[in-house]
Amino acid sequence: MASNLRKETQPLDTPQAQRRPLAHTAGHIAESGQQVVASVTEAAEDEASRRFLLRVVQPGLAGLMDGSVSTLAPIFATAFATHQPFTAFLVGIAAATGAGISMAFSEALSDDGELTGRGSPLVRGSITGAMTFLGGALHTLPFLVPDLHLALLIAYIVVAVELVAIGAIRHRFFGTSWWLSMLQVVGGGALVFAAAWIFGNA
Repeated sequence: MASNLRKETQPLDTPQAQRRPLAHTAGHIAESGQQVVASVTEAAEDEASRRFLLRVVQPGLAGLMDGSVSTLAPIFATAFATHQPFTAFLVGIAAATGAGISMAFSEALSDDGELTGRGSPLVRGSITGAMTFLGGALHTLPFLVPDLHLALLIAYIVVAVELVAIGAIRHRFFGTSWWLSMLQVVGGGALVFAAAWIFGNA
């Protein structure tokens, strides 16, 4: 009986009882540490995403838009005016090359990246120039086809794919509404194509 009483009235500050709050505190500290690590990791990922957006996506998109839209007028105007696909090809490649060089220098010299954090001007300029050339060259290649009507048909399809790709990139990385993005991009392309048709049939 006395033995049972001693067991029931065992003091609360036994080693087992002392370890419980310590374990609880350690668990709380570990949980807090995990939350801090998760917050730091998330912040680092956000910063990396922002740098990628500013240093790669934005320069590339600017180049692709310029190359895809600005070269439409000289290429299609030449095709409509001369009815010579290869002449349109030469004009298109020349326009894409000139636009690529111009945009590369424009991007590289406009911002050294120190104040804005946009990274190396050489890298940004190279990305912009390459994407400008690509945007202009893609719808120029169809004019290697000797038949003008077939070349124009292929070029129309390529231009449509380019504009949809631009709209998708703006929607994906910049949060622009899909339909608004398509309206803006296609609207700009339509205005340039209208200029090509007017001058090509003057």
